[in-house]
Amino acid sequence: MTSSSSFSQDTQRFAHTYADGRRADALMEEDVAWSHEIDGERDGDQFDRSERAALRRVAGLSTELEDVTEVEYRQLRLERVVLVGVWTSGTAQDAENSLTELAALAETAGALVLDGVIQRRDKPDAATYIGSGKAYELRDIVLESGADTVICDGELSPGQLIHLEDVVKVKVIDRTALILDIFAQHAKSREGKAQVALAQMQYMLPRLRGWGQSLSRQMGGGKGGGLATRGPGETKIETDRRRIREKMAKMRREIADMKTGREIKRQERKRHKVPSVAIAGYTNAGKSSLLNRLTGAGVLVENALFATLDPTVRRAETPSGRLYTLADTVGFVRHLPHHLVEAFRSTMEEVGESDLILHVVDGSHPNPEEQLAAVREVIRDVGAVDVPEIVVINKADAADPLTLQRLMRIETRSIAVSARTGQGIDELLALIDNELPRPSVEIEALVPYTHGKLVARAHTEGEVISEEHTPEGTLLKVRVHEELAADLAPYVPAPTA
Repeated sequence: MTSSSSFSQDTQRFAHTYADGRRADALMEEDVAWSHEIDGERDGDQFDRSERAALRRVAGLSTELEDVTEVEYRQLRLERVVLVGVWTSGTAQDAENSLTELAALAETAGALVLDGVIQRRDKPDAATYIGSGKAYELRDIVLESGADTVICDGELSPGQLIHLEDVVKVKVIDRTALILDIFAQHAKSREGKAQVALAQMQYMLPRLRGWGQSLSRQMGGGKGGGLATRGPGETKIETDRRRIREKMAKMRREIADMKTGREIKRQERKRHKVPSVAIAGYTNAGKSSLLNRLTGAGVLVENALFATLDPTVRRAETPSGRLYTLADTVGFVRHLPHHLVEAFRSTMEEVGESDLILHVVDGSHPNPEEQLAAVREVIRDVGAVDVPEIVVINKADAADPLTLQRLMRIETRSIAVSARTGQGIDELLALIDNELPRPSVEIEALVPYTHGKLVARAHTEGEVISEEHTPEGTLLKVRVHEELAADLAPYVPAPTA
């Protein structure tokens, strides 16, 4: 374990390397974009023994407001937190990016980030996550800063939570609990609230704790009390677990019932042969902004993680006049809790059932490749690996040109756009038009004016190549699906000799 002097040296060295005063919400800003001078020349594999065991403070994560008027303007000021991360692999920049993202999550949840530390270890400590010695150093940081909560950048076991709380003497939560709290704040629809509640109960079940009266036992079996109370009975914590399991079973049934309505709407779109496009991507990559730009949906847009959770489906039209639906899905994040993936599986089925995925990535992020990998991992989990994908590199107006070139070289099916300025939107619409599945049958028919519904169906369900109004009716040359082709077949003109 390092001494306090070496800990101070580590702090100064880190502060010298990175700019002072960097706020957590600068995660999406241009000034922290990927830099070749820093990231390209960093050698993250060579560490001496003292630095490998050091608990390093991450400078610039404090979000303490200096202006008193700003403090008064903030309506909700919750807990004061210290962030803790364990660096097990990758470079120092990777570990700091992860902790910076955790700071952005904490701010989104309403917390005030006071400090952040990273410890280099081969693997997290099984008892206290950062080791017993570093846990006491963390307690000193908590006392010095006046924090009332510690947030760990990982999913802690019940034992790790208990042991770390015993040392630092304040509440300890992990990354999973923090994301679940954000989801609980932002869920608006009935289905979204039910999905979040189910995920929270799944997370809570193995972490229930009791003390004092909470550990007492109920009276055992028998009739009428008195001497007939044999058997150990059921403890309070066992009763709580049983009730949570019953609530989880009820919540799963309710979610399954809600899923039916969305499936009916999806089958109706398929029956009318309406192609569907799903927008997927990392949280705060600009999915809702892109949906608004493409369809004018008016969905909430905010520079915050998981600002919108409930999926939105809107009708859109390609430049050639073909109708399709555009669905905005929930954002993803690194190490997305598996409880949420399971609870939101029915919502994420919009991605698996779509004809095309617009994979939105933040081009101004320090490491957009990590965002792409994290989202594709979740896409694989929901079984959407066979759906065609277009990588939409958003925020091109704020991105480093070298980063854009690198991404477009790696991702062959990609396009750079800016949902804020409209840059590249026309090219994206043309690309969607080319990538959507086209009707398989080309047919020419002379439809009488008394059967105008067939002409309307040709426009909505197919692709009209040419249309001419004649005295006998409407002469259509269209590309349609087999069902509509069968309805148009009686009106195909006889071949001329």
